[in-house]
Amino acid sequence: MIDKYNRNINYLRISVTDRCNLRCVYCMPPEGVKNTPHQEILSLEEFARVVDAASDIGIRKVRITGGEPLVRKNIVDLFKKISANPRIDDISLTTNGVLFADMAEDLKQAGLNRVNFSLDSLNPDTFRNITRIGNYDDVWHGIEKALALELYPVKLNVVAVRGVNDHEFVDFARLTKDMPIHVRFIELMPIGECNPWAVDNFISADEVLMRIQQEFAPLETEVKVTGSGPAKYYRLPGAKGTIGFITAISEHFCAGCNRLRLTANGQLRPCLYGQQEFDLKTPLREGADRQELARLIAKAIRYKPSQHHMEEGWTDQRVMSQIGG
Repeated sequence: MIDKYNRNINYLRISVTDRCNLRCVYCMPPEGVKNTPHQEILSLEEFARVVDAASDIGIRKVRITGGEPLVRKNIVDLFKKISANPRIDDISLTTNGVLFADMAEDLKQAGLNRVNFSLDSLNPDTFRNITRIGNYDDVWHGIEKALALELYPVKLNVVAVRGVNDHEFVDFARLTKDMPIHVRFIELMPIGECNPWAVDNFISADEVLMRIQQEFAPLETEVKVTGSGPAKYYRLPGAKGTIGFITAISEHFCAGCNRLRLTANGQLRPCLYGQQEFDLKTPLREGADRQELARLIAKAIRYKPSQHHMEEGWTDQRVMSQIGG
């Protein structure tokens, strides 16, 4: 479906849970956040109904997110339900990777096409400091499993944080030389837990690129890597993988935004940083049919803003895991 700014909205990101098995410093406080009661979270069947309705108005790509989506009970069943829809041509996953290795084969058989891992450090100690409770080896084992199963492209999402992991940018870039891994550096966004210190810890994509090019020869521009993301991609000469940059702060990419976000409790959000949400849970549970759901999703698309306004600050009381990234 084409929105009023002539963008083709064909991508739905679904947060299946607000729960997570890590406590990343920029995402949530050490004690975590209060979990939404189970009855307030959409069932897997309700998520599938939304996907079916959304496919009727042009959604073709679905990404499963969280929280950490793999902590959701019976999550493999949702992939099966979505893959049964012939209009959906791409099903992807964003995960912290802790549980992925043991579930990878079942997920692929259920319809998973590709996977993004959130990984902010290649050093086990730094990784533990960032996640507070994570085991780096679990995540790396998951990445190796994804490569073995050829869930291409395998992407690593790296939130760039000054004073935390900025000494590792070159190490991440070096990974792409010999492995078919696509590293994406994401600018720190002032959302939720990181809002108070985002300014002091922010590092721009341009600076990350400069540091990498100081170590290596100038990067080659890469036109596109499979997926619907806004990253600009580069490649080290002769490298198997690529290096991407997501410039949410320094350079808006909203003119090309093609996505909607569905929160775990059934709120459809046209913009991650916007405050407007459209309730799908209530009509789902009041018996709305597929056509009515499609009309509601189309309405949300009509209200999709031209761009985000991160510079105005974060006023939502929720953290990223409660909204879905």
